[in-house]
Amino acid sequence: MTPSPLRSLGPRTLHVVVDMQRVFAEATDWRVPAITAVMDPILALVRAHPRATVFTRFMTPATIDQASGDWQRFYGRWRAVVGDRMDRAMLDLMLPLAGFSPPAEVCDKTTYSAFASAEFAASIAKRGTQTLVLSGVETDVCVLATALDAVDSGLHVVLAADALTSWSEAGHRAALESIYPRLDQQIEIATTAAILAAWPAE
Repeated sequence: MTPSPLRSLGPRTLHVVVDMQRVFAEATDWRVPAITAVMDPILALVRAHPRATVFTRFMTPATIDQASGDWQRFYGRWRAVVGDRMDRAMLDLMLPLAGFSPPAEVCDKTTYSAFASAEFAASIAKRGTQTLVLSGVETDVCVLATALDAVDSGLHVVLAADALTSWSEAGHRAALESIYPRLDQQIEIATTAAILAAWPAE
C-alpha cells in the first residue's frame, strides 16, 4: 500500500482516537494482539494536538437485556465483556492515553460508529470540524464505521495507517488496501509522520 499525498490540514482538523481501551489491550475475549504496536504513533499525534483530540470508548451494556435488537445476539456471543461479567474499569482508556484528558475529550458510544454518540456529534458541531484524522481500533470495524459516517457527513477523512490495527490482520489489510481506496476523493491514507508534517503542532 502506498499512502496517498495529503491535502492541507487546517485548524478545523480533529484527531479521533477510536477505542484504545483496556478491554482491547488486556486478557479479555476482545484483546487485539497488535494494539501496543500503534501506541507510539497515536501518542505522537495526541501530543502534537491534545486539544484537538477526542478519545472514543466502546461501552458494553450492564446486562444483555439492556442491549437492543440484534445487539443482544452479539453480546450473547461476547458474554464475557458484558458489565455483569467484566470489571467496568476494563472500559477505561489505556495508559498513558488517559492522562491527556483533559484537555482531550472522551466520548462514549455503544455502537461501532462514533457518530451514533450524541456527545461526539455535539463535539464535531461545536468545533466546526472539517477534517477527521482517525487512529485506533479496529481498522475494519469501528474505525471503518466512523469513517463511512464521516464521509456521509461531508467531512474529509485522513487515516493514520501506522496508527491503526485490528484483531484480524486480514481485515486490517483488506480495509486499507481495498475498501478505503475506493473512496479516494473523500478518504486519504497517510503515515503519522506525513500527517504531523501537514498539521503543525499546537
